[in-house]
Amino acid sequence: MNSEIEPARRGGRQTDLGADAWARAVDMYRHRYSFVAVGPRVHADWLPDVAAVMRREAADPRGWRGRDPEQGEEELEEDPAFPFRVPPTDETGAAQWRDRLFEIPRSAVVRLLVLLATDAMDVSRQYGFAERRPGMEEQARVILSRFSQGSRFFTNTRLDGDHPDFYERVAGCWPMSRYAWDVGLVAVSDEEVGLIWSFDAS
Repeated sequence: MNSEIEPARRGGRQTDLGADAWARAVDMYRHRYSFVAVGPRVHADWLPDVAAVMRREAADPRGWRGRDPEQGEEELEEDPAFPFRVPPTDETGAAQWRDRLFEIPRSAVVRLLVLLATDAMDVSRQYGFAERRPGMEEQARVILSRFSQGSRFFTNTRLDGDHPDFYERVAGCWPMSRYAWDVGLVAVSDEEVGLIWSFDAS
């Protein structure tokens, strides 16, 4: 395993997860067109739970603050899931929607979360990234820590190898929204489902 992308702490300060720590971590996305929300895991098949989060029907089980750039916008009156394309309910449509997601190991999640907070979702274009990287990775670890060992993680882009490094340039995606370019993370634990998603609306 590439120790460079293993998020487990090897010494140093541990962050206690709570509402304040979560809010500070979510604030990493304040300069991006990003959606961050967690809902309850109700079904054995987690797809309906993800759809409920997209439609803003699911409240955070812990009552913690997320991030919704569309809150209060007119688009939500016509489509409560905007800008997401919600998974279809029929078996064939749901399977096609799920085929756009690729499972990634826990070891890759921190760098993906950091990528989602960078300019143009490209670390090479993030001003002062070398200096900002430790703090961003610390906030990403806070987000990851909400999802217990054994959780599963999915994204709509694919890099080579069993342990993808999202600090490499992401050259393509399978859009899950009304935009031509979006990249995100679906996190699934036994109790919760999380969506951390960034969009390029240009």
